[in-house]
Amino acid sequence: MEPTTGLILRRITQTDLSVSAHKLATIILDGIAWKDGYNGLERGTAAFTLAALAEKMAVSRQYLTVLLSELEASKLKVERRKPNGKYAPWLFRFAGVLDESHHHDGMSDGGDTSLSKEDSNKTIFTGRININEDSNVFRTYWAELIKAAKTALPCWNVDTQVIWERFVAFNRARGQERVPAGFLLGFMRRWRTSPGAVARPQEVAISQRVMDPSKRELHDQIKAAPSSNRQFHASDLCRRIGHAAYEARVQEVIRQFGCLRFAATLAVHGRAVLAGEISR
Repeated sequence: MEPTTGLILRRITQTDLSVSAHKLATIILDGIAWKDGYNGLERGTAAFTLAALAEKMAVSRQYLTVLLSELEASKLKVERRKPNGKYAPWLFRFAGVLDESHHHDGMSDGGDTSLSKEDSNKTIFTGRININEDSNVFRTYWAELIKAAKTALPCWNVDTQVIWERFVAFNRARGQERVPAGFLLGFMRRWRTSPGAVARPQEVAISQRVMDPSKRELHDQIKAAPSSNRQFHASDLCRRIGHAAYEARVQEVIRQFGCLRFAATLAVHGRAVLAGEISR
């Protein structure tokens, strides 16, 4: 059976995660395309900029990185990649669930293979495009499709009218008068920025949400220890103070802040970095 929205949601609720990581996972799930071509995405992927995710979560970019690391280390194995260039959105997928083709327990019967049964809630390119249609794309059927699909593609920050004009010019130069609608999606996927074009404007900084003192303290300790080096920090600190003392520190942080072990471990590493016991 194929993985479904319901299956991934069940896996999220069954996975030991912090409350914030659970919320982040459901936001990513909400953006997943279940049919290739919907929203301009590959099947099973969702597209977001980190700024957009931080805004949806109402957290700082630094804390968002911690939450993404938690999802990557969990059984969900959330993967992210950026195949469409430096300024394009990140693509996310639940590798831990989507790659479990040998597991059938808890799977639905396939009735929920998309986030919505209505095509109106998706973006799919069907039919044919008349290249000699109105030069103003907003008077055509294609404007909304372009606007929705481009969010996950290299042309995400290009004006919809500009995309349409370049597509029309491209086909006219080749003598095309009527082409399949899929050609437009393919054209957007292979978008190349014109020489001398201005790259993506600097993202608006996302202010850190107001946290209570205890959460702020935990957050500051976590920031001191990059999550990508957590295994190195753990082994380095264990060699210095011993495994028993290391475990005692982790349990102390869990009791103090009521957080999960993943966050507590990072906080212990951060404290050690701030105290000069291990290097950053």
